Order: sequence, then C-alpha cells, then structure tokens
Amino acid sequence: MECYFDNAATTRVCNEAAEIMNRVMLEDYGNPSSKHIKGFDAEKYIRDAAATIASTLHAAPKEIVFTSGGTESNNMALAGSAFVNKRRGKHIIASAFEHPAVYNPLLGLEEFGFEVEFVPVDNLGHIDPERLSEMVRDDTILVSIMYVNNETGAVQDIAGLSRAVKQKNPHIIFHTDAIQAYGKYRINPKKEGIDLMSVSGHKLHGPKGSGFLYVADGVRLRPLIFGGGQQKDRRSGTENVPAIAGLGIAAGKIYEDLDTRTAHMYELKQRMIDGLARIPQAHVNAVGEDIHKTAPHILSVSFDGIKAEVLLHALEERGIYVSSGSACSSNHPGISGTLKAIGVPEKLLDSTIRFSFCGNNTAEEIDYGIETLKELVPVYGRFSRK
Repeated sequence: MECYFDNAATTRVCNEAAEIMNRVMLEDYGNPSSKHIKGFDAEKYIRDAAATIASTLHAAPKEIVFTSGGTESNNMALAGSAFVNKRRGKHIIASAFEHPAVYNPLLGLEEFGFEVEFVPVDNLGHIDPERLSEMVRDDTILVSIMYVNNETGAVQDIAGLSRAVKQKNPHIIFHTDAIQAYGKYRINPKKEGIDLMSVSGHKLHGPKGSGFLYVADGVRLRPLIFGGGQQKDRRSGTENVPAIAGLGIAAGKIYEDLDTRTAHMYELKQRMIDGLARIPQAHVNAVGEDIHKTAPHILSVSFDGIKAEVLLHALEERGIYVSSGSACSSNHPGISGTLKAIGVPEKLLDSTIRFSFCGNNTAEEIDYGIETLKELVPVYGRFSRK
C-alpha cells in the first residue's frame, strides 16, 4: 500500500485543474495583454480565477494579485508594505515560529534598517493577544502572524490578534501567511481584520508555481517586480495563465465540499492520534484536549530515541511518505525553530515527524501507517540507543 502523508509539503493536482491547464497551454495560449481574440480568451481565464478566489473570501476580484506561489506572496506583502510605509516607522512584529518565507525576508529587511521583534507562543503554539498588544508601538508599521503553523498545525485567532493590534495602532498593516489555512477554513479577510494574505496553489490541489496575495482595497504596496505594468502595476510580467486557471479551478473545487473534506481529515487525524497512543515512544506535539482547535490536516509527532530522518526513510521503504518538518526548511537542515518555540524537549527536537493529510486519504491508510510504526519504532529505537 502507498500512503502519501506529506500534503502540507504539496498536494496532487486535481484532475479538473490539470485538464484546464492542458487546454490553456495547447489551445488558449494567447498572451493576456494581446488585443486580439486569443489574448482576450487568455485574459478571461485570469478574470474567472480572480472572481472564483474572491468569492471564497467575500472579497473583490481586484483585491487578488496572482504570484508564483507562497514565497513570492510573502515577500511581496512584507517588503512591499514595509518600504511603502517606512516614513511612518520601521518597527515590525512577527510570530516566533514563522515559515522561512516570512522569517528570512524579515531578516533581509533588518539590513535596510527595519527593526523586527518576534512575539512568543505557548506550548500549543498560540499567541496571547495582550502580549502582542504590549509589543505594538507608535512606529510599528507591520504585523505578520501565520494563520496555521506548517509544522504543528497550531491555529491562531487571527481576528482577535488583528483587533488587539489595531486597537493599539489602527494604522498598522496586518499580514497573515495563510498558506496552510486557505482551503481548510472559511476565511473572511474583512471581518478578520486582514490587510494582506498569502496563499500557495500547490497546497490545495492546484499547480506548483501558482499563488496569490490578497491585498485589501486601499492598502498600498511597493512593487517588487517592475516591467510592463500587468496586474495594475502591482506585479509586472506576462501572467502564467495555465497556472492561474488551474489555481482558480482548484480553489473553487476545494470550497465546494470544504465541510465534508475537513470533517474527514479530522477523523483521520483523531484515528492517527488514537493509534499513536499505543506506541510508548510516540509523543504528539501541540494538540490539546480538542483537536478541532488545531488544523485538520497537520500532525507533529516526536519519537523518543529515533532520528527523524532514519524513521522517514524506513517508512518510505514501506510506501509511507512523511516529512521531518517544513519541506522548505529541509533545504537548510537544522533544528526546527518552531519546535523550540513550543517547548519540545531538546532530546526530541531531531526526532520529530510531520504527518499531513488531504481529503483523499483513507482510514485504511491510517491503520497501515500505525501498524507499520508499531513494527518499526521499537526496532529503530533499539538500534539508536546502542
């Protein structure tokens, strides 16, 4: 049996998205800036995708800027808003366990004179609104808080955090990396006080190289890419029409059956937790008494006495695919800052596996995964202790 439990890293593109991408590449391949019918046809795919995505957010199509993915969306949000607001101040706040696509751009902004502070999280990965509010200053221009943590599945009360920030300083731009949240939750940026929101297509059964940034009407950004003025000068360059079309289809499809899909993933997650309870070496991270206060698709588990990479490859030999943390972080291996932030014991920091599910996973796959772990963990744990 093959079990793909690495859906937080990437998902299989849905058939409908793949089909429309193929059609765009082979038939409706015009440049959307061209003034003939082929160009108009290509432009319609972009308009339709923007309309579909906007409808899932109760937003306007003009508030959607298409990008190459989550990393670009985050960079555009952070650098674009920081530079355009630098006369008001240079103080920025972010959470202590942001994805590298947020953390590293913030470090880059420090080289331009910006001051970045990180608000701590508790052992479940949550931020205290009062603590965040205390950090806000008159010169704070930007706050960036991840909606769902990509390693642990911790979910923030984004509306409450935004409210706490803006009550202290209403001019602050509030950004959220919603790459692991969009397609799992019904998000209403206006109601939740979100000014900028980053999304990646390949996390929701859309194509890699696709994504968007929600930019609330009236929020200004300094462009990162200059050129022909596409997307109202916010991101120049000929649009990737096949990817945008595929992203639009994937977004529409995932929100059609969101409640059913989400309930199914919670059932799988609980089944996995129940099975892990029978493995003494397994320690589930950042899940309290109610799993519904965590994301439905992400589960972080530490295995006492076993290196994560060793267990990962042992599972791979049995057809089970998992991650030892963020897929992006694995390009620069080291101890996870997220696990440190939530207080995972030092001896377990390099012994942690991430399981991540999608609506296509089954209970049978979970059972196979548990039985395989029950077989492998005692063996590899014994070898590791020698």
